[in-house]
Amino acid sequence: MSTENEGINEGTTPVPPAPSAPPVPVETPSAAPQPPVPDAGAPTTPLPQTPAAPADGVWPPPTAPAAATEWPPPTAPQAAPPAVPAYATTGAPAAPAYAEPGTHAYGATDGAVPQAGAAFGSGSGGGQPPVWGASYQQPAPKAGKGRGGLVAALLIAALVAGGLGGGIGYTLAKNDDSSGSTTVSSSTSGGAVKRDPGTVAGVAAKALPSTVTIEAESSNGEGGTGTGFVFDTQGHIVTNNHVVADAVDGGKVTATFPDGKKYNAEVVGHAQGYDVAVIKLKNAPSNLKPLTLGNSDEVAVGDSTIAIGAPFGLSNTVTTGIISAKNRPVASSDGSGSSSSYMSALQTDASINPGNSGGPLLDAQGNVIGINSAIQSTGSGGLGGAAQSGSIGLGFAIPINQAKYVAQQLIKTGEPVYAKIGASVSLDESTGGAKITDQGAGGSDAVEAGGPAAEAGLKPGDVITKLDDTVIDSGPTLIGEIWTHQPGDKVTITYERDGKTHTVDLTLGSRTGDN
Repeated sequence: MSTENEGINEGTTPVPPAPSAPPVPVETPSAAPQPPVPDAGAPTTPLPQTPAAPADGVWPPPTAPAAATEWPPPTAPQAAPPAVPAYATTGAPAAPAYAEPGTHAYGATDGAVPQAGAAFGSGSGGGQPPVWGASYQQPAPKAGKGRGGLVAALLIAALVAGGLGGGIGYTLAKNDDSSGSTTVSSSTSGGAVKRDPGTVAGVAAKALPSTVTIEAESSNGEGGTGTGFVFDTQGHIVTNNHVVADAVDGGKVTATFPDGKKYNAEVVGHAQGYDVAVIKLKNAPSNLKPLTLGNSDEVAVGDSTIAIGAPFGLSNTVTTGIISAKNRPVASSDGSGSSSSYMSALQTDASINPGNSGGPLLDAQGNVIGINSAIQSTGSGGLGGAAQSGSIGLGFAIPINQAKYVAQQLIKTGEPVYAKIGASVSLDESTGGAKITDQGAGGSDAVEAGGPAAEAGLKPGDVITKLDDTVIDSGPTLIGEIWTHQPGDKVTITYERDGKTHTVDLTLGSRTGDN
């Protein structure tokens, strides 16, 4: 299976801010009051304006002389009806497209790093601000007399009655709360809740303080974001190789904890083939708590999983799922176009996205069972394209038993050590197994003289179909399976030659370094 690393290798594209809510139209001042005009046909009238008290203190003030004789008087001009705000946009803001490495072509052996191709893309979008119409115009009130006072009295009475009724209702509800209410109040809330250590919340609370967001930057300023976790009390952090690859030669690496504390770090060692790297914090704090490592060999399909990482730069994100498959052969590109990694992976449907790379995959007890490394994508664009890759429920993690061995080697010597059989195999997935090629990389012999395969009698053209009890259906599957072992392990190889099946035992050799 070919897939792709899910780390962000070209930097995190900032998420555009959400569009703000449209402003409320502002009312313009009401039109000047018009002279009172009787309206005999209206069933009710608005409340009259309260006249100001006269300066001489006489109350009620003398009635103004009636106006001239024309009846009915001319109707006062009404203000224009309110204009409805007119919205005009060019559409909702487009979702950003995030950089994502693409799939690659195979072309190497278990003794050489294969070439890989990658595709990246980014983009952004946005809408234009809304256009607003005319502001609301308050229509001029119609004047009247006679029933205005009645309406005012009724309005006041209604308000008083409403307040009284509300007060009575509140009093009755309060007095009856202990006997007739059907609602149930919690005795605890918020931070007072004690969560079982076996719950997702309990596991996350324990693991998050030991998980870091890693920012790696090359000497020319390129880089990206990934995740790592505390491996020991000396300040070593385990992550993916493709997370820190840009910073290997003269770059810069930082690690930020969930509490906001940020530390500079250095790359202690990295393994391209395993896609594992170790960094070490400078001036590491003394209270580091390493995550507990589980046993990935004992994981079963259906077991619960919890992934922690920084998908698309969103640090300290927790997602859940299950183990959906084991021993899944995965070959993935690191996005640089110069290397690939092979793994016999744990497959999970926990949501894993670019930026989760290097983060821990935990079991239900909070033990690390894998390192999140790759995702299967529905597609990718060409170089410079704008395709976006994200979780479709097919994520892959390096089993922790393998990653632990690699990390210890990197801390000890700074270089990875790979197990090998000493033969070049085809990376074509249609051979029905791992076929030993006629010629090795760079014109070398396909079967290394004096190597494990040669001593076991393997020859060019042989097709390896099983390693121990594991079925081998391609070269990448064989490489990933060999790399789950350590140099010196004895394995049983089943192969076909001239239509006949043969079985032979051999002892795995070793290769140091990525070159």
